[in-house]
Amino acid sequence: METRHLPDVTEITPSAGVERACHGWRAKCLQRLIRMRLPVPRSFAIPAESVQSIATGGQVDLGVLSDLFSQGDGLVSVRPSALMPEWGGPGTVLNVGLNDRTHERLARRIGKANADGLYRRFVQGYAIHIARLDPDIFAQEGEDALAQALRCYREETDEDFPQDPAIQLAQVLRSMARAWEGPTARLLRQAKGAPPDAPLGLVVQQMALGLGPGLCGSGTIQFVDSVTGAPRVTGRFQRQHHGGTDGAGAGTLFLTHDERGPSLQDTAPEVFAELIRFGVAARERLREEMQIEFVVIDGHIAIIDATRVQRTSRASVRIAVSLARDGIIPESEAVMRVEPRALADLLHRQVDPSAVCDVIARGINASPGAATGRITFTAAAAQAAAARDEACILVRRETVPEDIRGMHASVGVLTERGGTTSHAAVIARGMGLPCIVGASGISIDARQRILRAGAITLREGDEITINGSTGEVLAGRVPLLEPALDDNFTQLLDWADAAGGIGVRANADTPEDARTARRFKAQGIGLCRTEHMFFDADRLPAMREMIFADKPEDRRLALDRILPMQRQDFTDLFEIMAGLPVTIRLFDPPLHEFLPNDREGLRELADSLDLPLSDVTRRVEALSEFNPMLGMRGVRLGITIPEIYDMQARAIFEATIEASRRGDPVVPEIMIPLVSAMREVELVKNRIDAVAAAVRNDRRTDFTYRLGVMVETPRACLRAGDIAAHSAFLSFGTNDLTQMTYGLSRDDAGRFMGTYVGQRVYDEDPFHCLDQDGVGELLLTGATRARQERPEITISVCGEHGGNPESIGFCHEAGFDYVSCSPFRVPVARLAAAQSALRMRHRIDEN
Repeated sequence: METRHLPDVTEITPSAGVERACHGWRAKCLQRLIRMRLPVPRSFAIPAESVQSIATGGQVDLGVLSDLFSQGDGLVSVRPSALMPEWGGPGTVLNVGLNDRTHERLARRIGKANADGLYRRFVQGYAIHIARLDPDIFAQEGEDALAQALRCYREETDEDFPQDPAIQLAQVLRSMARAWEGPTARLLRQAKGAPPDAPLGLVVQQMALGLGPGLCGSGTIQFVDSVTGAPRVTGRFQRQHHGGTDGAGAGTLFLTHDERGPSLQDTAPEVFAELIRFGVAARERLREEMQIEFVVIDGHIAIIDATRVQRTSRASVRIAVSLARDGIIPESEAVMRVEPRALADLLHRQVDPSAVCDVIARGINASPGAATGRITFTAAAAQAAAARDEACILVRRETVPEDIRGMHASVGVLTERGGTTSHAAVIARGMGLPCIVGASGISIDARQRILRAGAITLREGDEITINGSTGEVLAGRVPLLEPALDDNFTQLLDWADAAGGIGVRANADTPEDARTARRFKAQGIGLCRTEHMFFDADRLPAMREMIFADKPEDRRLALDRILPMQRQDFTDLFEIMAGLPVTIRLFDPPLHEFLPNDREGLRELADSLDLPLSDVTRRVEALSEFNPMLGMRGVRLGITIPEIYDMQARAIFEATIEASRRGDPVVPEIMIPLVSAMREVELVKNRIDAVAAAVRNDRRTDFTYRLGVMVETPRACLRAGDIAAHSAFLSFGTNDLTQMTYGLSRDDAGRFMGTYVGQRVYDEDPFHCLDQDGVGELLLTGATRARQERPEITISVCGEHGGNPESIGFCHEAGFDYVSCSPFRVPVARLAAAQSALRMRHRIDEN
């Protein structure tokens, strides 16, 4: 392939060959402004190829720029032009070309004081950033600061300040090129998503000085609010101001007369009206809300630059929808313009971006949103605070299933340990609670009811704010923004749904979860974890009685007390979902989780069961396991103690009949957890079929159901063909599958995951973003083998990866039928699914 030679310097004109890939976003944006006939000073683009050559000592022909130094005031600026604006770049250098001759000429036009200020600042900036001199040598200022700056430069370098503008420019270009290649700059831009070898172009522009007679100055203007996205003219105009130099009569003007103080709209209505016209034109032609940087010279405007308006998540949604409604961009482009994760910020309260905050600790941002509340260290204390109508933050070393009631009573959760798929993180996301886990900078003394964060000591009842979107723990109460589930939010997601894509269901365990799922238009429940229902206060005694029973008939008697409650649980879910599919996972956790582990709890349990404390203690110890995650849980428990699954199956089928009689027909989906062998499925299926036959006979009513498997073990992926022969669906539980594939504890991995990702052992936290190379290969293997055996089988993902945009794209391209995620992540998943479909459609169209 022939290498195309790029000129060292290209003047930016309407017809010039300026390309973003070669010259960067700023150069391309200036060309568009010039094509709109906006008053842009003469500008030139230097391509990334030439910038790289400059950085390594190469020479670039700058002859085409020489006449700039003889035009106007004879000064130029140099600005970075990376491929993406968020990648940043070296700081802009102004006033290149200032020397003794230019200074003398400027003194006659704008006054000696103004000219002296410009020249002094340029000498100092050049010395510090280009010649790399010590800033301290310029700290003292005498009566003639300019002369002193020139003298300091000469003393430090043994030569006079360069008077040749071409030499100045060459040195500025070389300094900026080398700064871009430096290790610090590389790390900074990589943190913003740039590749290590990201290119940099440079823009050289004729200077427009906001100093002199008449109305002169510089400013910025934008036409929407950065926080809300609502139409609003904001910005500042500073009279007699240029590059940090304030001239005579300097002062700040607000732009509009509805702001406090003097305004540009009142002082210079013609200039203000012209700026508004430029803004409307830029929005229509650039198809974006822009912030315009401008200079006014004796009442005449020069447009220096235009950048995309910085915006919050809620502003991003409103701007995209507004542009589409006005016909500036198509609806599909509006869908593509909003980062799916940004929607999470709209669903919850957020810390006001303008608030001054005191960060006292940081952890893993496990569940988005922000909340302020009083510290509580136990679930009981949280429930007591809720009873007093006091907002509280539940603070724990790590949460356990018994803490669920305390989490329900809290407005946020903070834990010292854990990762993105730890108990606290998963449950909080399902509830829509702000949550920070793995806050290693804190220490908790639960007995003394003390939280220490560095030198700060907080006690139960003290107020803190947690920002689950950033992982920051803040001191005291800070201003919060309310959720933004407005018409713009709804419209964007309606357009997303119209674009199609993989189905989206919700993980929902309670009627409240199910109602949230319906509100966010989930297409059903992809995972209902029934064990959370057993921790309820009126069920736990029966559950413990069942655990201590020695005979099947005694276990059935205890479970018969739970049966009507389970039946009502499922009836409520079926009625709320109104005929949409509901996938119920059978009982999964090890039994020891339902038993106390402290002496006081053991004594209370012995009293309730009327058993000797020693018997209770021995039984609890016998149920403990070295590695409960790999012990007697899931299907292993269902086969060993089949009465549990029998009771749940009966509750599901009786609820199916009841809900179908009242409303839409129900076809429940029953999911067997932690399967690793076909025979496990056969055994459970035979018992469930027998329960179904018994219920049909008892109720004299027919119904149908679907039986499937939750694929959480590597062996289940590899033997998916065998398992599929007895399954209507396979749903990959990627939390446990990732845990088993990596050999990592999802509750403990947070302690070192930051180090691993930082040192590129893993590109991402595999519990946060699906490992497509390892775990993803198991998913693809399992899906392929299952469909070879049973082509019509339904394939899905119901782990937390189901709410991760990159993982959703992987599942969509793999041909999966749906993903399931926490209810509050459903909007994120709907948008991500649409974007994946649109990208795939675009690739097909291109081919």
